[in-house]
Amino acid sequence: MRIGELAAAAGTTTKTLRFYESAGLIPPPARMASGYRDYPEDMVSRLSFIRRGQRAGLTLAQIREILHLRDDGQPPCEHVETLLADRLAELDQQISDLRQLRETVAGLHEASRLADPSRCQADQVCRYI
Repeated sequence: MRIGELAAAAGTTTKTLRFYESAGLIPPPARMASGYRDYPEDMVSRLSFIRRGQRAGLTLAQIREILHLRDDGQPPCEHVETLLADRLAELDQQISDLRQLRETVAGLHEASRLADPSRCQADQVCRYI
């Protein structure tokens, strides 16, 4: 399968495929006599995995680690479990941080709604921020 065909089948671009190859996410394909890349059919499945990993919030480096384990014949299940547990902890922290930020912004917003522009001091840009 040529690069354009693979890109269309995977819902991506040829530029992305070249990047994935240079980043070690997909192996360099065989080349046709004409020099064109010749990808195997199972590459669509690999690209689907990469996209699912990205949607889960994994980095390309983490996805590459998983792929290398699988390519070496090892089931990556334990490694994936650890990565997903870490990702969940990161998400929980982000949610907590966002809740605190929301409370702060809500308080500032409430105070600013009651603002009296005549009481603003010239030496302050805005007393609410």
